[in-house]
Amino acid sequence: MNAFEQMESEVRSYSRTWPVVFDHAQGSWLYDEDGRRYLDFFAGAGALNYGHNPPVLKRALMDYIARDGVAHSLDMFTVARRRFLTTLHETVLAPRALDYRVVFPGPGGTNAVEAALKLARRVTGRTTVVGFTNSFHGMTLGALAVSGNAAKRAAAGVPLGHAVSMPYDGYPGSAPELLDRMIGDSGSGLDKPAAVIVETVQGEGGVHAAEDDWLRALAAVCRRHGVLLIVDDVQMGCGRVGPFFSFEDAGIVPDMVCLSKSIGGYGLPLALTLIRPELDVWKPGDHNGTFRGVGPAFVTGAAALRAYWSGNDLEKAVRRSGERLATALGEITRGYHDGAPTVKGRGLAAGLDFRSHGDRAGAIAAQVSAEAFRRGLLVETSGADGSVVKLLPPLTVSDAELDQGVDILGASVDATLHG
Repeated sequence: MNAFEQMESEVRSYSRTWPVVFDHAQGSWLYDEDGRRYLDFFAGAGALNYGHNPPVLKRALMDYIARDGVAHSLDMFTVARRRFLTTLHETVLAPRALDYRVVFPGPGGTNAVEAALKLARRVTGRTTVVGFTNSFHGMTLGALAVSGNAAKRAAAGVPLGHAVSMPYDGYPGSAPELLDRMIGDSGSGLDKPAAVIVETVQGEGGVHAAEDDWLRALAAVCRRHGVLLIVDDVQMGCGRVGPFFSFEDAGIVPDMVCLSKSIGGYGLPLALTLIRPELDVWKPGDHNGTFRGVGPAFVTGAAALRAYWSGNDLEKAVRRSGERLATALGEITRGYHDGAPTVKGRGLAAGLDFRSHGDRAGAIAAQVSAEAFRRGLLVETSGADGSVVKLLPPLTVSDAELDQGVDILGASVDATLHG
């Protein structure tokens, strides 16, 4: 560990939770340099929806590199870029009758969010953006301003403005009618916002899933007042909750959609901001960056769309696996009369919430995560107080792997609460 301890910044976090040196990975498994394997229910924080080194994507990547395909291109036209765009249209957008232009804003999800915020303000001429309690949208300043997590916001080091936080579904006073009334009331103190940004499932915020009716009501408020609706699908898109986009079951059509993480397929950096064509008021160079044209990510992203989204088999599998996971987690909770955790989430974004333990909730969730690691399972904690043990298994996880992971988690909960 000397190289890491001596040379890396103290800012690193996941390596503190899992203090081993990983060497290789395949499917749902990570292997450390001593050969011990770990079942990965973290999946790169949602960047590895198709598992580690999926063969179909690996072949496409290796072939592209072997023929000296363009690796870096800014926003120049390349064959790989065209193939990605046409594949996105044919496999995702056209089948859903979605008409979006594609912005390549930079390498990560926070870049996609920043582009959406900037464009919303330019289109509307307004500055305020509404975010929600317990939300998280990235670590750059604009994204932090519309995030709810106090600890992450404090890391900005400067005041974060031009944003207002409203209660998310399940939070006291969370009805979208409150936002509707405040926008329409000249005495509310809320300037008419440029946009509302929302996660349909708050991953980092504790795996809170909004109800479809709440999302539909929120979308209706935005339409009524001419406020743009931005869905941050960075972690919950690309099939994490079943359909490709997490908002599909609610039947809403956002004005903008932020994608990253698994849109690159293989874990390579790629981000998209999808925008309605009439919102495309950018002038050349208004939003740019060096890493907007990572050729290998275009290749693996297109290969993933062709392999997994040419039909609806993966969506069906995720829905079925999600039900299996929710049932199994429910069995864990039934073993405890006092202090039973609560099952959270949707699809293959799930969690156990230990808030029934009050001030000890965060410590208990952290201990469950540590016990799971000792038993060979990677799970992280989430929520403002870290009270939720969060599970993000690969979408390609087998039933046997899912059952094995839940068995390890159940033993870890038992060791923590009864040990």
